[in-house]
Amino acid sequence: MIDLKDLRCLSALARHKHFARAANECGISQPAFSMRIRKIEDRLQTSIVKRGNRFQGLTEDGMMIVRHARSIMDEVEVFQQQFRCHKGQISGSLKLGVIPTAVGYVSLLMRDLNRDFPQIVVRIETASSVAVQQGIEDGRFDAGVTYTDGAPRDLLHVEPLYTEGYVLLAPAEMAPRDAGEITWAEAAKMPLTLLEPGMQNRSIIDHVFDQIGATPHVVAETSGFTSAIVMAVQGLAATVLPRVLVESLGGVAGALTLSLVEPVQEKSVSLVSGLRDTGLPTLEALRSVTTKSR
Repeated sequence: MIDLKDLRCLSALARHKHFARAANECGISQPAFSMRIRKIEDRLQTSIVKRGNRFQGLTEDGMMIVRHARSIMDEVEVFQQQFRCHKGQISGSLKLGVIPTAVGYVSLLMRDLNRDFPQIVVRIETASSVAVQQGIEDGRFDAGVTYTDGAPRDLLHVEPLYTEGYVLLAPAEMAPRDAGEITWAEAAKMPLTLLEPGMQNRSIIDHVFDQIGATPHVVAETSGFTSAIVMAVQGLAATVLPRVLVESLGGVAGALTLSLVEPVQEKSVSLVSGLRDTGLPTLEALRSVTTKSR
């Protein structure tokens, strides 16, 4: 008899593509994990994993079994949450993948979600837009907050949330003025800390500089905004931030915030979930909060 633990092991292996990491997620030793996969294969009388010196992928049967496993686990989670709802309280966990630029907005959503549904625990993981989509497909995330134009509507349910605008956070001694606006051309001449190449926010910013024919003076690159903000506060470099992030912090003491213009750049950000969205009560609760905030 195959049980939920078996299904979780299969899903973890498909997601991590590595026996040791999958075993660690499932809380068992690698030998015990490998034995469990072998026993599942014996019960189903088929090969699930392509065998070799290291993980080489799932067989065709293995991929089909994992799809069914994820569907069953989704149904179990929905059942558990709906049963708790029947008892009068929406509770349970909600796993969200969030692009770094949307963290400020999501923090405000979590405040409202906690006010209306205090029994929901949200697990937030920052990830690139590609990783958000992949995480929804492989079951790591229940939903994600990502750029609208990067979310394929043939694969994801897409619900626009807000429009992302951009500001320059700069040390006072570097900024050309104390308040108001700054052009992208002016910003390009200042020492800048930007997100790493390959991240969609960096691609957006690079595209703006390309549009105006400017080469930014990049002195540091980072995978998140925390170090960029610290460098601005310490007077080392300016950075480009989503306006909503600065607003969610109530401003940043020790640095100046200037609106970036010429051009005014904006990007739509959406809540996305899988097309096999099963109506998870915790996700429906989040949707109700996002509707109020628009």
